Amino acid sequence: MNDPIGDMLTRIRNAQMRGKTAVSTPASKLRGRVLDVLKDEGYIRGYEGGTGVDGHPVFSIELKYYDGIPVIRELKRVSKPGRRVYLGVKEIPSVRQGLGVSIVSTPKGVMSDANARAANVGGEVLCTVF
Repeated sequence: MNDPIGDMLTRIRNAQMRGKTAVSTPASKLRGRVLDVLKDEGYIRGYEGGTGVDGHPVFSIELKYYDGIPVIRELKRVSKPGRRVYLGVKEIPSVRQGLGVSIVSTPKGVMSDANARAANVGGEVLCTVF
């Protein structure tokens, strides 16, 4: 797999289109940090680590809905393996006039765009969520 973050975002998008309550994805530290940001911003209910059928570690992600409509309306990968997008703190875009969130991988860890601005650090923009 070339793009594990893109794979996880696609799994979440597909599960929400089908109305699933939970979806599983292979576990990694970076995926866990991205899921922490999604949970802190209120886009997912939570996630749990576990072991899959084949013995590999997996995350079980609990999706969030409001009146039967998914809370996540749009989930886009920005920085891809073929084209990395690095931005300084002043260049980090606001998503939908601040209603959405950009998830940024910084030297101080993976955080939302608002937290990156508060910490005065830039980095790689992983994805945007609205």
